[in-house]
Amino acid sequence: MANSASGIAVHDECKLTFLELKARRNHRYVIFKLDDGLDKVVVDKIGGQGESYEDFCKCLPDDDCRYAVFDYDFTTDENCHKSKIFFFAWSPDVAKVRTKMLYASSKDRFKRELDGIQVELQATDPSEMSWDILKARAL
Repeated sequence: MANSASGIAVHDECKLTFLELKARRNHRYVIFKLDDGLDKVVVDKIGGQGESYEDFCKCLPDDDCRYAVFDYDFTTDENCHKSKIFFFAWSPDVAKVRTKMLYASSKDRFKRELDGIQVELQATDPSEMSWDILKARAL
């Protein structure tokens, strides 16, 4: 179903891959992009459980927008193991204006399709999604 604000649809593979990350914990992260026709969100890259946050950050393009989810595992001060699913809206300053507008206008609708997002981060630069920021937002 197309997004009423932007006309962007969400491919079923996006929802299924997210469910694999959330329920089965098969993936560390999933990166999504608009397809070449700019009319549908599709899966761009899937990161295996053994991949790190650094690996995830390296997969985000320097000059184009992306949506992404990252499964962050951590241990609290009370020695309790937890996990939080982060949603990232990656929109670098050097991306095309039209692309940034399409991603921005489709973000909320796309995020609603991914039931179970716990924390959202919007970033235009890698410094806005550093490891320290991720840890602080998880608590």
